[in-house]
Amino acid sequence: MLKITEQESNYRHLEKMSVEEITKNINKEDQSVALAIEHALPAINDLINTIVDKISTGGRLFYVGAGSGGRLSVLDTIELPTTFGVSNDLFNVILAGGKEHLIEAPEEKEDDINSAWEMLVQHKVNVKDIVIGISASGTTPFVLSALKECRKNNISAGCIVSNPNSTIAEQSDYIVELITGPEFISGSTRMKCGTAQKMIFDMISTSTMIKLGRVQDNKMVNVKLINDKIIDRAVKMLMGNTGITDYAKAKELLLKEGSVKKAEDSWKNNNKSTE
Repeated sequence: MLKITEQESNYRHLEKMSVEEITKNINKEDQSVALAIEHALPAINDLINTIVDKISTGGRLFYVGAGSGGRLSVLDTIELPTTFGVSNDLFNVILAGGKEHLIEAPEEKEDDINSAWEMLVQHKVNVKDIVIGISASGTTPFVLSALKECRKNNISAGCIVSNPNSTIAEQSDYIVELITGPEFISGSTRMKCGTAQKMIFDMISTSTMIKLGRVQDNKMVNVKLINDKIIDRAVKMLMGNTGITDYAKAKELLLKEGSVKKAEDSWKNNNKSTE
């Protein structure tokens, strides 16, 4: 396979560039990321539709990753319970070295060919679920070994990779190849590859939550009421959705019901009964 991610940068002698030149060239390279994603949209859409089907029938999503891609998937998944009011175990991450060592970046763990599947088994992964491998190179042993076991056990598997025709793609049912080209610093896949991965995670989680009914119009109607800023936003959301004009009354109803969606449903039901 051709490892585009390991090819030499299109730029030389970076140390001789001014800050203005460095940022201009990084920005130029970053602009190619959205175009690479656009090219991959059909594959991304197939993957998202499968995730929605799996979760709608009682399944879960598991990301399996190491390095920057794995850590970025953790950052995405930890936002979902608050933003969309879903359970913590709907989107999961199997991270090389364990999520508890997230900030330590134990890169040597990406060569571990046993622990990924062991962690999936601990989570009781089954045929209802879908497992997505994340690997810029498309060859990470930690990820590859997990997908091989998924195939043996008839568990649906997808991948997000940045090289074509990779060994990880060979073990995947749903293949997303984000070919972003050589990095600004040769081989530093935390840059364009990482940016592309973050954008894909946003697409997957946001699209899935919308299709699961966790968003109404363009509003986070199931957001968890965890601080004053969110409560204030939710009160105003409820007022806009229902026509309630009294802020204090809307806030009281919101806090009683626990979410904008539940408060709105309660308000509608009560108004129907008084008509």
